[in-house]
Amino acid sequence: MARYTGPSCRQCRREGTKLFLKGTKCFTEKCPVERRPYAPGQHGQATARRKKMSEFAKQLREKQKIKRIYGVSEKQFRNTFERVSSHPGITGHNLLAALETRLDNVVYRMGFAPSRKAARQLIRHRHIEVRGGLVDVPSYQVRPGEEVRVKQASRELALVMAAMEQAARGTTPSWIAVDKESFSGRVLEKPQRPAIPLAAQEQLVVELYSK
Repeated sequence: MARYTGPSCRQCRREGTKLFLKGTKCFTEKCPVERRPYAPGQHGQATARRKKMSEFAKQLREKQKIKRIYGVSEKQFRNTFERVSSHPGITGHNLLAALETRLDNVVYRMGFAPSRKAARQLIRHRHIEVRGGLVDVPSYQVRPGEEVRVKQASRELALVMAAMEQAARGTTPSWIAVDKESFSGRVLEKPQRPAIPLAAQEQLVVELYSK
């Protein structure tokens, strides 16, 4: 499956906001969004001076922003939207809940990886267990009650240790419980919109796909 492999910070600059794709770097003065607050490319600065965007452009940019935050492809994103569109409740909220409960995002939210990209690497390299068994599929949907843990032999990995040290200075979403001593965590419930720490206008995505 095709996946973006270029500079992560270029994506943040394109969306005009921090997407927190580079872990701790996003919180330092080295963050390119702080140093060059305009779109990348030859005409990036000129683009910033253009008149306001159309409604379609706003919807498209919001879709691209959310898709890039979670690191999913266009096909994965569209399939997720179509799957949750028939669920009861607000479609936009259901979309974010489905993205939040992907295994790569859960590993990131639990503080076992500094970014979702790093979490996908841990999963692909078979360092993560769900319900006591190894799972190497980043898109695996973690259900309420399921336990996620770093396997015993991988708990001394420098990436994991550094991520947990950084996570200790932040807060864990209310729909997740983490036991740092056992390198494990559990999804307590389906995440509700107020408990998802994401600055996004998901309704614009619903409007875009509903055309």
